[in-house]
Amino acid sequence: MLLRKIKESLLIPGVILRPIAVGDAGALCTAYVGNRSHLEPWEPVRPESFFTVEGQTERIEGLLGQVADGLMAPWIMESADGRIVGAITLSGISLGPFCSSYVGYWVAADQQGRGLATAALERVCEIARDVVGLHRIEASTLIENTTSQRVLKKCGFETIGDAPQYLHINGEWRDSRLFQRILHDRAPAV
Repeated sequence: MLLRKIKESLLIPGVILRPIAVGDAGALCTAYVGNRSHLEPWEPVRPESFFTVEGQTERIEGLLGQVADGLMAPWIMESADGRIVGAITLSGISLGPFCSSYVGYWVAADQQGRGLATAALERVCEIARDVVGLHRIEASTLIENTTSQRVLKKCGFETIGDAPQYLHINGEWRDSRLFQRILHDRAPAV
């Protein structure tokens, strides 16, 4: 299992990155409830069950099933007091000739501007290259999400184009800007 190979990492003073676990459901529920209005413009419409411990337990169990299949690697950003202050996920992991994945992340409203997203994205890119063996990572942001675009560019992602009506976000189909980062030029593992 991919997550067993990955240990926690210090991102910035007082915040670590670590693989998600079922036991995180309560803290993750608290984080999502506390950041609901902050995240709403950037995420799909969530059912009310998403904002419950039971809903988060079910969601995490589903994520861990995809981890076991080698399709996903989700992490949380945790502060020294045990509070979840963000998350980052590699999803759609594909090996072979594609050797690629998508990345998505969020950071709590009260943690903005501390370099947390940049540090987490850099660490996940290292893991994707050195542990998973990926060649590239793709990311997308809504066209107007310039804050996230700055994070991607700081981490070496390049704009590859715009995609009309790419994702259903906050109740409507929205245009996105697509980015990629090439991690290495080695041939894929056989």
